[in-house]
Amino acid sequence: MEKVMSYNDLLYKIDRNDKLLLYVMSENCSVCHADFPKVEALDKKYNLNSLNIMVNEIPEAAGQLSLFTAPVVILFYKNKEMHRQARIIDFEELEYRIKQLNEIEN
Repeated sequence: MEKVMSYNDLLYKIDRNDKLLLYVMSENCSVCHADFPKVEALDKKYNLNSLNIMVNEIPEAAGQLSLFTAPVVILFYKNKEMHRQARIIDFEELEYRIKQLNEIEN
């Protein structure tokens, strides 16, 4: 999972990847750090293009993407948000949505 350090870089990567998983963390969020390995496991299992941002480091992303809490996971398909979960992530639902995304491509 690649860590992104600027909002412009984030927009560039969203625009350049047909399928993308974005995981948003906050610096002092214990749940964010606990969920990170689970998101990484899904990333590896489904060979996703995935990005990680720390919302504290990129406040512009918080405003532009309506990130009002953490953690947040967003699936993008062809530059459009397809699925979002915030605060309490249902990993079964997330995996189901990733499978749906892969079926679209096949």
